[in-house]
Amino acid sequence: MDQTDERFFSESFLRRLESLALQFRSLAKSQLQGERRSARRGHSIEFADFRPYTLGDDFRRIDWNAYARLERLFIKLFIAEEEITLHLLIDNSPSMDWGEPNKLGYAVRAAAAIGYIALVGLDQVTAAALFPSDGRNSESSFARFPPVRGKRSALRMFSFLQSISAVSLDPSSEPAPTPYRGLSAYAAAFSRPGSIVLFSDLMDDSWQTAVSLLRSRGNEITIIQLLAPEEISPSIDGDYRLIDSEGRPEIEISADYQTLQRYQSHLQEWQASWQSYCQSRAIAYIPVSTLLPLEELLFAWLPKQGVLR
Repeated sequence: MDQTDERFFSESFLRRLESLALQFRSLAKSQLQGERRSARRGHSIEFADFRPYTLGDDFRRIDWNAYARLERLFIKLFIAEEEITLHLLIDNSPSMDWGEPNKLGYAVRAAAAIGYIALVGLDQVTAAALFPSDGRNSESSFARFPPVRGKRSALRMFSFLQSISAVSLDPSSEPAPTPYRGLSAYAAAFSRPGSIVLFSDLMDDSWQTAVSLLRSRGNEITIIQLLAPEEISPSIDGDYRLIDSEGRPEIEISADYQTLQRYQSHLQEWQASWQSYCQSRAIAYIPVSTLLPLEELLFAWLPKQGVLR
């Protein structure tokens, strides 16, 4: 890449990302052959590119001519006959546009990094914002980035992701916009199963129904649940009026020690229920505070969860 957007990543950070690869957990073991970094390598004769050798790569793919010139090991990449598409799905509901660091901003940067890793690995990548720009249930206004492949597509992908903004949902619209309607409309556009990474705070009662729909269609799913520090451990005291960002009725509370203890208990129960739900469906569930440095998410947490390697 000749240039990068300062709001995203430096050239040195992008080079570090190129040492990572997507780890397809189930699709690569089933009916799809996948691209060169999945569990099964492509075997077509169409040459694509080179990349540095990493531990575990097939020695038969090493370019020994390049080693003789550069004294470094490189792997030859070939386009496979079939491929797995990576879907980056971003919850851009009003509740995501909150917190310091901002949840939506964190989601966009994390999606951009994972998408870049996939593009470098010659995997096909597509992306979408899950709520329509007009805040209604108009499928034609969903922001979608068409499937692309190859490192040269990274700038266009970055530009799309940066354009995603939180919407103002209209609860009075018929039918009302919900995660289920958004994911249902998205899933209808793709006939083949893919690998989905969903970035959301999961703050809607229909999220589990929506995720179940995607899973029933054979998709491999990773959920990165993003919460702001104040949502995990609120530092409030006294009387407050809570205003719902998505149009629900206001609530008045008195925030004392016992209230905060009950909040923490409910938060833990909520996340435990998501953990149980995902575990029973072979879904990777990764709760993340936006205080976690992006570098730590990419190079420590996601490899530990089997999402990257």
